[in-house]
Amino acid sequence: MSPDFSHELALQAQGFARIAGVDEVGRGPLAGPVVVCAVIMPADRRAIPGVTDSKQLRAADRERLAARIEAEAVAIAVRASSVAEIARHNILQATVRAMARALAALPIRPDKVLVDGRPLRTLDVPHHGVVGGDAVCYS
Repeated sequence: MSPDFSHELALQAQGFARIAGVDEVGRGPLAGPVVVCAVIMPADRRAIPGVTDSKQLRAADRERLAARIEAEAVAIAVRASSVAEIARHNILQATVRAMARALAALPIRPDKVLVDGRPLRTLDVPHHGVVGGDAVCYS
């Protein structure tokens, strides 16, 4: 399945203009920090061809697409939770903390957030969880 704007378009129809997508890496292996990226893509442009779940891409394609995403994004922020923070709070709460930091670091405040996965009770921003969101949501 290719990402499209269907989730973002549904939210735009409800009046949300700036929609951030949030995803993490490093949660599975528990061997290092958990890193989170929050991005707001332009609502008035087509999706960048080839953007999908990064695990489905070759390394060279990830690099090429990352550069294009950085160039075209309205706003982007990357934050992390350390191994010590994971040990202190648990992996879920460390992930939520990194998500909150990434969203707070965006230079533009999003109206709504799409989180890859289930909704997170302790994430204090209006958001929708989308299981498998990295494969279906463009943001």
